[in-house]
Amino acid sequence: MIERGTVLVTGGSGYIAGFCIAQLISEGWRVRTTVRSLSREAEVRASLSQLIDLGDQLSFVAADLNADDGWPDAVAGCDYVLHVASPLPTSNPKDDDELVRPARDGALRVLKAAREAGVKRVVMTASTAAICYGRGSRDVPFTEADWSDETNRKDTSAYERSKTIAERAAWAWHKAEGGALELTTVCPGAVLGPVLGSDFSASIEIVRKLMQGDLPGLPRFGWPLVDVRDIADLHVRAMTHPAAAGERFLGAGAFYWMKDIAAVLRAQMPSDSRKVPTRGVPNWVIRLAAAFDPLVRDRLFELDKHRPCSSAKAIETLGWAPRSNDAMIVDTARSLVGQKLL
Repeated sequence: MIERGTVLVTGGSGYIAGFCIAQLISEGWRVRTTVRSLSREAEVRASLSQLIDLGDQLSFVAADLNADDGWPDAVAGCDYVLHVASPLPTSNPKDDDELVRPARDGALRVLKAAREAGVKRVVMTASTAAICYGRGSRDVPFTEADWSDETNRKDTSAYERSKTIAERAAWAWHKAEGGALELTTVCPGAVLGPVLGSDFSASIEIVRKLMQGDLPGLPRFGWPLVDVRDIADLHVRAMTHPAAAGERFLGAGAFYWMKDIAAVLRAQMPSDSRKVPTRGVPNWVIRLAAAFDPLVRDRLFELDKHRPCSSAKAIETLGWAPRSNDAMIVDTARSLVGQKLL
């Protein structure tokens, strides 16, 4: 295999980052990745070894989104950067700045360091959170031309606001100060797919809670879904494709309500899905539950919201070919069973 150069992947302990690292190595790239503490190196190596033989192609640097230290060393000698690291909360913080500051300031730290090091292109992981929130429900698919309205606090949480503010800041900085550095952003939907252990994307909890019977019924929540392997592939395609420079790319498949996900699990994994609920829950019941459950209360604004997205641009421009929602749901569930995480 011909060595192709060096890529920095930020946040190497993260779910998407891990699959990006594995794909890059499989294609002959040397990879450097950041972790907040080098004490996590052995753990990350062990996790990624489930996907690929790392050989000597992966190295680690300590760097934190909240501090300048480490970033010059992280980007030194790199051809490209995949900036995947970003805070993802399990609950809504009391102050938006807990998410906004590391998301926005961390992205700018990475961009500035990349420009100074002569990096060719940064691919930044954004989100559908920066595209289809703050504007209610609609049937016409959202596209890369859309932006979330982070000022609408009735249809966003701190997470959506942080992703929108961070991506807007990145594009504004790039226009004013980017110089020869190219910037591309990738906006995933709710990320499912195989898990490598207990440290996985918050979206995996959708499938996990259904299979564990944690929900008495099926509330009317829904999302455009994407497989972690496909979103890693989209990052790598966006990294080198000439037409990707200066562009946003949505990475999201069909919009599925929770009842659709439950139906796939029951149909294709009947023996493991006995606890998956079959009946819907009226919206008024969810609103009542929100008075007592802070987790439900934090996401109540998503109830009954239909937010489909179109990935036509990534498919047509980059040749991206994502797998079906049904396949990724089954693969997610099988990996949870295989890893004994239920």
